[in-house]
Amino acid sequence: MVDLRHHGDVEARGMLDLAVNVYDGPRPPWLDAALRSSLGEVGAYPDPSAARAAVAAHHGRAEEEVLVTAGAAEAFTLVARLRPWRRPVVVHPQFTEPHAALEQAGHEVTAVLLPEPFTLDPALVPDDADLVVVGNPTNPTGVLHPAVTLGALRRPGRLVVVDEAFMDCVPGEPESLAGVPLEGVVVLRSLTKHWGIPGIRAGYVVGDPDAVAGMALAQTPWSVGTTAAAAVVACTSHEAAREATRRAEQIRDWREHLEKGLADLGVHHRPATASFVLAQVGGGVHAALRERRIAVRRADTFPGLDGTWIRIAVRPPDTTDELLRALRAMP
Repeated sequence: MVDLRHHGDVEARGMLDLAVNVYDGPRPPWLDAALRSSLGEVGAYPDPSAARAAVAAHHGRAEEEVLVTAGAAEAFTLVARLRPWRRPVVVHPQFTEPHAALEQAGHEVTAVLLPEPFTLDPALVPDDADLVVVGNPTNPTGVLHPAVTLGALRRPGRLVVVDEAFMDCVPGEPESLAGVPLEGVVVLRSLTKHWGIPGIRAGYVVGDPDAVAGMALAQTPWSVGTTAAAAVVACTSHEAAREATRRAEQIRDWREHLEKGLADLGVHHRPATASFVLAQVGGGVHAALRERRIAVRRADTFPGLDGTWIRIAVRPPDTTDELLRALRAMP
C-alpha cells in the first residue's frame, strides 16, 4: 500500500522547491487585478455562470458541456460519486487523487500499471471497465498520449475521464480533447499550476453533457468561490491565451535545460512534455537531496514506481543548476 494522498507541497516546505509543479514566475498583472476586483463581490453568494460561459467559449463547447469546479480535486470527487461504478480503472503511474477519491467513495479500484516507457495501450484496460481515468500529459511520467489512443478507450456504457491538468504546458495543446465533443468522455482542467494560484481552487470539467449534468447534481452548493470564478474568467480570456503560450514555450526551454543536465550526468530519465521530469536516480538520492535542503518529489507513492525514481519540477536554469550540482557531488 502507498500513501495516495502524499503530494509535493508537503515536501517543499522550507526547501529549495523542485517538488511542486507550479509555474515559477510572477502572476500576470491582469490576473492579479481580476482577483483583487472580485473581492468587491464577496458580500454576495458566488455565481459561476460567467466562468462557465467563458470556459465554453474558450473551448468552443456548449455551456451544458461545462462545469466549473473548485480545482480538479473536486472534479475527481464528483466523478467518484457520479455512479455506483462496477469496475473503475485508474491507469498508473499517474496523479493519485482520482484513485484516492474513488476509494473514499467506497469503490474497489482496478489499477492498470503501465510499464516503462509508460505509453498507453488501450488493450490493457479490462473490457468490463465502466470508468477509466488517465492523465494527459501524465503526472509524473510526462507522457503525452495521442488523442486517437485516448479515443480508443471509449466503450458503450463506459466513462473515460482524461485529466488534462498539465495540458497547458504543451504548446498548442495538440492532443487535447477539451475542444472535441465525444460521447462518454469528460476532460478535467486545472488553473492552479500554469497560473501560480494553488491557493485559489479553480478548475473545470468539459465533456459529455449527461456526465457533466450528473456531476453538477452532486456538487456542493457554492463550492466555487467568487475569487475562483473570477480567476476562471481571466485565465480563459484572449489575453490569457497569448500568455499561456509564452509560458508553455518557456517551460519547454527550461525543461530542455534540465533534461540536458540529467543526460550529461548519465541520469536515466523519461522524455517529458509537461512542467516536470521523471528521473531514475537510485535509492537514497531523495533523502540525500533533502539533507542539502533541496526538495524533489518522491515517486514511490505513485503506483508502479519505486524509491529509485524522483519527479523534478521544471524551474529556471539557475535553480535547476543548483540541483544538478548537488547530484554531481553525490558519490
